Amino acid sequence: MPDFKFSKKMSFSPGRRASAPAYKRGSITVEAALAVPVFFLAVVSLLYLMELMSVRASIRAGLQAAGKQAMEDACGIPVLMPARLEEDIVHAVGRERLKRSIVIGGSGGIHCEGSYMSAVTGIGRLTVSYKVKLPLPMFAVPPVSCTETMRIKAWTGYEKGVFGHEDDETVYITETGVVYHKDYQCTYLKLSIHMVQASETASLRNESGGRYYPCEHCSRGGTAGTVYITDSGDRYHSSLSCSGLKRTVYAVPLSEAAGKGMCSRCGG
Repeated sequence: MPDFKFSKKMSFSPGRRASAPAYKRGSITVEAALAVPVFFLAVVSLLYLMELMSVRASIRAGLQAAGKQAMEDACGIPVLMPARLEEDIVHAVGRERLKRSIVIGGSGGIHCEGSYMSAVTGIGRLTVSYKVKLPLPMFAVPPVSCTETMRIKAWTGYEKGVFGHEDDETVYITETGVVYHKDYQCTYLKLSIHMVQASETASLRNESGGRYYPCEHCSRGGTAGTVYITDSGDRYHSSLSCSGLKRTVYAVPLSEAAGKGMCSRCGG
């Protein structure tokens, strides 16, 4: 008896379209609803990041222009006026540019109170500080503090009677130090950092016999666990990146160290 095989073919009526099941359509809709806001948030965040970089570059350029003008003005009297610096920076950047930017307060948010210049050497440090806002949607981002700094030297020329001789030796100073060092390897410049337990700090003493106290910057509220100390310091730090554990050393002629004493360790 012959075998008969039957095949069932699906037929589509003209005008009908195959569609995905309802649950698949729903999942695609949910994914799209989640992905689109995240995408736009990423785009907005990138735009604000670019604006922040642009603002910092503009203010840094404005600080350089203000520093050049300050060096010219200091030819007569080596004195810095923070209000004049602020005005020069605003003029260089643009008042309207700052008003439309993310700088809080616009042109009124530029502050140079931390700038100074030595009346003896004419060496100064310009500091401009400001805050920026990042109004990211759905996130309460606090204002971000920014600071730009640069060192300047007044255009007062070379005075042999004040600044020494042409073969003036090179010495080393720090930003906050009151002495100069003849040896770059001086232990006062090379911090030896040790990691200890916070509970041990009460019994430890530095090389001068002094006690260790909490750092004003990173250990205000007390510290537990591991802290960091130095042989010559009198503070313990909860963070290895604390500014109290860093030294910015400048190599300058001895004449530019006027007003500073000689290091008792390497100066003799």
